[in-house]
Amino acid sequence: MNYNPLNAFKNHTYFTCAILLFFLFNTQVYAQPKKSPQELNNEISVAKNDRNKVELLLTLSGFYLNKDGEIKEDLDKAENTNKRAKFLSDYLAYKAGTGKAMLLDAKICREKGDMENGLEKAKQTLAYALRNNLIELQANAYLEEAMYGSNLNERIKHKKMAIPILKKIGSIEKQAEVIKELGELYLMQENQEKGIILLKESLSLYKAIKFPHLQGVYNLLSEAYTQTGNFLESLKYALLAEKTALRVGDNSLQLSSIYNHVGMAYLNLQQRNSSLEYFNKGLEVAKKHKDTEYIRVIGDNLCSSLILSNKGKEALQFLKEMQVNFPSSSMERQIKENYFFLSVYRLLNNNEKATVYYNKLVAYYGKNAEKKAEHRMQILRGFARYHYQLKNYTALYPILKRLDSLATASNNPILLSDSYLIRFKADSSRGKYLDAIKHYQLYKYLLDTIYKGEKSKQITSLQIEYESEKKDKNIDLLKQQAKVQQIQIQKDTVVQYVFIGSVVVLILFLVLLYNGFRLKKKKNEALEINRQQINEQNELNKKMLIEKEWLLKEIHHRVKNNLQIVISLLNTQSAYLDNEDALMAIQNSQHRMHAMSLIHQKLYQSDNLSNIDMSWYIYELINYMRECFDTDQKINFVLDTEKVYLDVAQAVPLGLIINEAINNAVKYAFPLDRKGEVLISLKNTEKDKYQLIIDDNGVGVPENFEDTERNSLGMNLMIGLSDQIDGTFEMKNDNGLKIKIIFTRNTEFEGATENS
Repeated sequence: MNYNPLNAFKNHTYFTCAILLFFLFNTQVYAQPKKSPQELNNEISVAKNDRNKVELLLTLSGFYLNKDGEIKEDLDKAENTNKRAKFLSDYLAYKAGTGKAMLLDAKICREKGDMENGLEKAKQTLAYALRNNLIELQANAYLEEAMYGSNLNERIKHKKMAIPILKKIGSIEKQAEVIKELGELYLMQENQEKGIILLKESLSLYKAIKFPHLQGVYNLLSEAYTQTGNFLESLKYALLAEKTALRVGDNSLQLSSIYNHVGMAYLNLQQRNSSLEYFNKGLEVAKKHKDTEYIRVIGDNLCSSLILSNKGKEALQFLKEMQVNFPSSSMERQIKENYFFLSVYRLLNNNEKATVYYNKLVAYYGKNAEKKAEHRMQILRGFARYHYQLKNYTALYPILKRLDSLATASNNPILLSDSYLIRFKADSSRGKYLDAIKHYQLYKYLLDTIYKGEKSKQITSLQIEYESEKKDKNIDLLKQQAKVQQIQIQKDTVVQYVFIGSVVVLILFLVLLYNGFRLKKKKNEALEINRQQINEQNELNKKMLIEKEWLLKEIHHRVKNNLQIVISLLNTQSAYLDNEDALMAIQNSQHRMHAMSLIHQKLYQSDNLSNIDMSWYIYELINYMRECFDTDQKINFVLDTEKVYLDVAQAVPLGLIINEAINNAVKYAFPLDRKGEVLISLKNTEKDKYQLIIDDNGVGVPENFEDTERNSLGMNLMIGLSDQIDGTFEMKNDNGLKIKIIFTRNTEFEGATENS
């Protein structure tokens, strides 16, 4: 059973290229930042509106764009964050930031599948970069334009335009990456010679900067040499790719591609056991990444290797598992499955089932006569094997003739040798021994040309070199393990001594802990006794405080009552007097006593025994004065007071001052039934500073007031009381009489004030 692995490989080459290009394209956006989105958002929230904030926003947008998968929420976050970056860049006139945001906008469109808008925005970015001489942005814009469309020539053109710019700015790593991608595009164009030159140039640049991740370039070179039929070089670079990937810890899907290329190289070199080993490795990696298409690609190659190894039952079981676990709706995939089933059933000599799949392939081949050469050769080879097994020589020889023609045209010596082998067997079966000998000689010649002689030695040499490196690594690993074991033994000994010491220390610690516990228990008992004594004392203090508060309230109540009694006595006394001056003096005394009485009444009724609310007090005092003088029709009192709390020592003098000022205003400010207004204002002007104003719009005081009335009782009383509260007394004519007193609040009872 001679299955041609080269054609099987070519059949999936384009898919492999597409997979690799997918990875390469994704690396062009922005490298995933090391900082998390939370960290970036924190930095953005505290950053000033400057260029650094723009770069942080662009980095965050790139993070969401490059997250695994194509989740709409992530793309929306990327777009919104990028809009913020562009708005801020425009505001700052930061051209580089604006250009980067424009480029990122194109990438977001492409990621969303909006290729038309993505390409248009990439072109706008390029025009912006050229206008503003943003060199690096020009290169990135060219590379972004290379992402669009299926025209490989256009992609190649744009990547070529980016390379000299990258070279100019000294970006060697980026230059090497783009040259590698360019080489891959040439491989997709089946221009292997150009592709190999570019890939080796990329490899040289990477090595110049000691770039460690060379497995991707080696992998592409392996694929390129497989396409040219140079399987020895293909194996060399595939093994280099594997060694590099394992050294740098690459466990991505690319490792599956590398194992696949190593397996293909061994399969093409007739090393079937090695190929099976590597195909199984690649399949495991692809399954780990849940990549169905790549699982099927490697699965096809594994199936080919099983068929070549005459393991028909294993191949059949594997094919059925792949159909169940990894189904595909691709017509090309289904045709390939039919081809494998035809080969397997023919290998198992089940001609009836082989005929079923033969008929499916005939139907396909008849409808797809213009398919690529490798597809036709693969199907024709299956037909030839099928007809040979059924001894249907009439149909066999025309197929072999077409197969020879296609193999010669495509320079495929393996397929041509396989065709000669089938002819040799068919000629022998028909008794055409001369023709059989001739075809066998041609078969052996081609086979020896491909696999024998010096190449076999080189294959062995490559394997020995690779295995030697593995063994050297294993020896180093064993030495390291021995050192680790020795260190571990020493550590175990130290741990034993430490353990014994720890037990001794623990015992001593427990003894000390017990003693400490006993001492602490005694202290706690003493503290409990002290606490009980303190609680008893606190309860006693509470009772005493309540009693004192009650007594203080009682004092205020009795003072208020006594003042009321005095007011009543004065009222009784006034009934026996005819002298108006005496009556006026008694009346003034009554008002002054009532002003003091109000304060003691408020303190008696309030829970706060130290301070009094002056806004309430002034209101009550004005109401009392209004009732006494019956001024509702004549004088309008206007109150403009704040919540001001004063202690008794300041409240009583201030109340008497207000009483005297109002008394004078009522008596003298509005003669002959003149109507007017009296303003009483008490406000805080600054910390602990207060201002009392009593202002009327009456007749004011005469010009010679200072000389004639300054020594009156009421005026002396107001001045003296102002001094008593450490205040300044000021009086002046201002469309009436205006009295202003500025004083400092006593803060001795600050705590009580705040509680009130």
